[in-house]
Amino acid sequence: MTSGPVVPMVLEKENAIDDLRALIGATDPAEAACGTIRHEIGRDVEKNSVHASDSDENAAREISFFF
Repeated sequence: MTSGPVVPMVLEKENAIDDLRALIGATDPAEAACGTIRHEIGRDVEKNSVHASDSDENAAREISFFF
């Protein structure tokens, strides 16, 4: 999941997962909407610049990696 330094964070708000995933864009930068993080700076599916959990369950598991 990482190839260099990371800045882990936890976003707490209503609809956090859906809203964040809309901001970062599709996993494949070539399919990500214009203006999303992955569209703007992602290289490919494996080097897509950012990770975000896709469910509350995965968020809880992934948060425990860092905090």
